[in-house]
Amino acid sequence: MRILSTRPPGVRVAVAWRCAVLGEDGVCSGDADLALRGKASERLDGDMDAAASGIRDVRLDDARLAIVFDAHGAAGRAAAEAWAELAAISAAMALDGARSAQRLESLRRSERLQQALYEIANLASSALEMREVLVRIHAVVDRLTTAKNFYIVLYDDLRERLRFLYFVDERDPWVADPDQELHVSEMPNSLTIALLRHGQPMLGPSAALRMAHDVETDPVHGPDSADWLGVPLRRDGRVCGAIVVQSYDQPDRYSHEDRALLEFVAQHILTALDRKQAHTELERRVAARTLELQEANTDLQAQIVERARAGRLQGALYRISELSVAAGSLERFYADLHAIIGELLYARNFYIAMLSADGTRIEFPYSVDERDAVRRARKRSNGLTEYVIASGQPLLARREGILMLESCGELRSRGSHAHCWLGVPLMRDARPVGVIAVQSYDPDIAFAASDQELLVFVAQHIDSALDRKRAQDALKAAHTELEFRVEARTRELENANRELRAQIGERVRAQQRLVHQARHDPLTGLPNRVQFLERMNAALAPGEDGTTTPFAVLFLDLDRFKLVNDSVGHAAGDAMLVETGKRISALLGPDDIVARLGGDEFALMLGGVDDPAVAEAMADAILSTLARPMWVAGRELYPSASIGIAMSHPDYAVGDGLLRDADAAMYRAKACGRDRSERFDEQMRAEATRLLDLEADLRRAILQDAFEPHFQPIVRLADGAVVGHEALLRWQHELHGTLYPTDFIGVGEDSGLIEQVDWLMYRKVIHRMTASDCPGYVSINVSPRHFRSDDFVERLLQLIDEAGADPERLRIEITEIALLDDAPRALRMLRTLRERGVMALLDDFGTGFSALSYLHRFPIQALKIDQSFVIGLGSEMHAESLALVRAILALAGTLGIDTIAEGVETVQQRELLAGLGCQYGQGFLYGRPCPAIAAEAACAS
Repeated sequence: MRILSTRPPGVRVAVAWRCAVLGEDGVCSGDADLALRGKASERLDGDMDAAASGIRDVRLDDARLAIVFDAHGAAGRAAAEAWAELAAISAAMALDGARSAQRLESLRRSERLQQALYEIANLASSALEMREVLVRIHAVVDRLTTAKNFYIVLYDDLRERLRFLYFVDERDPWVADPDQELHVSEMPNSLTIALLRHGQPMLGPSAALRMAHDVETDPVHGPDSADWLGVPLRRDGRVCGAIVVQSYDQPDRYSHEDRALLEFVAQHILTALDRKQAHTELERRVAARTLELQEANTDLQAQIVERARAGRLQGALYRISELSVAAGSLERFYADLHAIIGELLYARNFYIAMLSADGTRIEFPYSVDERDAVRRARKRSNGLTEYVIASGQPLLARREGILMLESCGELRSRGSHAHCWLGVPLMRDARPVGVIAVQSYDPDIAFAASDQELLVFVAQHIDSALDRKRAQDALKAAHTELEFRVEARTRELENANRELRAQIGERVRAQQRLVHQARHDPLTGLPNRVQFLERMNAALAPGEDGTTTPFAVLFLDLDRFKLVNDSVGHAAGDAMLVETGKRISALLGPDDIVARLGGDEFALMLGGVDDPAVAEAMADAILSTLARPMWVAGRELYPSASIGIAMSHPDYAVGDGLLRDADAAMYRAKACGRDRSERFDEQMRAEATRLLDLEADLRRAILQDAFEPHFQPIVRLADGAVVGHEALLRWQHELHGTLYPTDFIGVGEDSGLIEQVDWLMYRKVIHRMTASDCPGYVSINVSPRHFRSDDFVERLLQLIDEAGADPERLRIEITEIALLDDAPRALRMLRTLRERGVMALLDDFGTGFSALSYLHRFPIQALKIDQSFVIGLGSEMHAESLALVRAILALAGTLGIDTIAEGVETVQQRELLAGLGCQYGQGFLYGRPCPAIAAEAACAS
């Protein structure tokens, strides 16, 4: 300890201490004997209330310190006594500082470990590919301990096969195939095999580990490492893999603390990999099942279409049969027949042609046509109709086929030329006596072979119908047989009708089920948001007497519900939601309703309640019933909730506003500590109104361009010279005067208007740069939201070009989170800007959670040390702030990056920063932000 160097001459000293954090230890002067050392150690176990001669005791919270000294002569003893008083105070301060540093380092390690576990858990549920998940897990482990050489192996102990799921090594060129299985016999001299069979962590130089586990040297498995650390992965008590890190250039690189840390993290990595693989397998099975269902659905749809077509055809044939026995003229029969065929296929142009009795003429007893309104009887010739009669076969021909037949001399078209023509013969006693034909003049409408088959089938029945129509007397003779056939046919139709009624009933029931599903939550069976809003809107609507029924709305959100999903799974979370709904429902009265709005949010409507005390009592009852233990997935959980209360009021036109206010009250309950309720009051209403008015003012201010930049100088600490300025946003409000970003930035971000404000600001700053009295560079603040925009770089460079400004005098200030959202994209954008001369400054450095290992990848010109660290310099937080600032400056110096200290307000801070090596500063010491750009700093000394 440093106090030994200040002892008076001739004084022998021994110091001993015992601390819960630092342990037990001691130091002594070189001339101290064993008795003096033993006396200091014994003093720690003795009474420390009174100080004996030659002894000084110090008691701290969880620590003791004893100073034992020996001096010759009265003068020497007096000097030693005086020195001992000061030494005790100094030693206590040193011990307290060491304990604080130890605790701080422990907290940092815990924070890094917790952050790593969060990242691993998030990766397991992400949509990333397995390779990307493994790369990010590697990065997480590398932040916890050195892991440049890192691999993960999976092991099947029953089959004695393993796969290298991930392998990265700076010296071993081997490339692992994550899908390739290797048998242990293929790697007899591998430390990895020894680790998997040993089943315990292995730590040390690889040569020593081989000797200890009887593993021969084999260059196939890569070069020896100076330090090698491997931990097994266990599932249900069995080794299922391992994680290995190694260092080639630093012996004793890994400690037992690193081993314990890697063991702990390894099990979480295994859990994450199991969840990711299960998720991938589930997606594969879902995709396969979806494909099967799609194919089955396609077949089913085809069957439905075919059955519907068969049903229509059956109905058409039945109606044709009815026409043949119905009273009426033959022309009416043809018209009804045309209508029936029109239901089966395109028949806008339709005619029936018949041979005369002597077979020399073609007669048209029925014809409907868009172009040839009248078809007159003609002598038999070589038209399309005669072609079908002569061949006795149906004809389906397009215009090209008709022209080909005409060119061969087989026929000659008559009347308007059809684009597509379909005709089938009408037979009597196996002899063609006529034609039924349809045709299309539209190139987009054509007949298919199925239409031909259909018309042929119908024509056969038409032939019979015509025969019956022409031979009424013959049909009367067979009346008895006809009645029998009609009766049989009627029974068939009755059966079909019963089946149809059964199908209709099933459809009605299915529709009722769909209506129920549309208005209820599928998990809990409670009403959903749609039904809940309907109930509220109905209650808000005035009755016949013009009055409304009062009610209260409770908006409930479970506290830390995400933790349940992340820890015990979504199935357990669903079970918890179902149980929550049951407990709340048990408390409701006949006029009340509870609905699940989604996620872990529930809403209650208490009918007939106009007293807030009643609603608050119900909220307390809900919190009490939820606080009872709940067994979910074999775990005992104690859920809690935050509840917001809103009372109905004539000012509410619809239920959305009332639900919104209850939601706002719920967030206040969460902010006040959770597991409680809060009621929406006039203060919250006034705050909501204020924010709404502020948003309207912000929109008007954008149209009026009421924003202007204020500039704060950035100076060189060595001589106080101004090297640049930071442009800060100010709003010149028409009523409230100058507003700072903190007054409106929240409303701007929530409404999305802040992006328009920033671009107005950027335009003014860049035009201001063109002024001759603007020295140095100007920096603008770019939010992560802007930086994520696809066209940010193009728009910014376009503004510079339009203004004719020098891009090398512009800087952008971005935060760490903007870099890590999409690192490859951020790198491309920063490189593009640097190529044009626009440099980047990293703002608020040290306040984020990014990995410092990423920093060297990005073209950053300077780090801006956050003012929270600078303010601590010279205050009671001086030691911690000094250590943090020194670490940041050392990092920046190593990477060759400039540093700018923010918030410099005192000369003492400036001198400390300059002494530590900080190049530039910014703060009230050098000037406050103002509309004009200062040529020199306000204070440079």
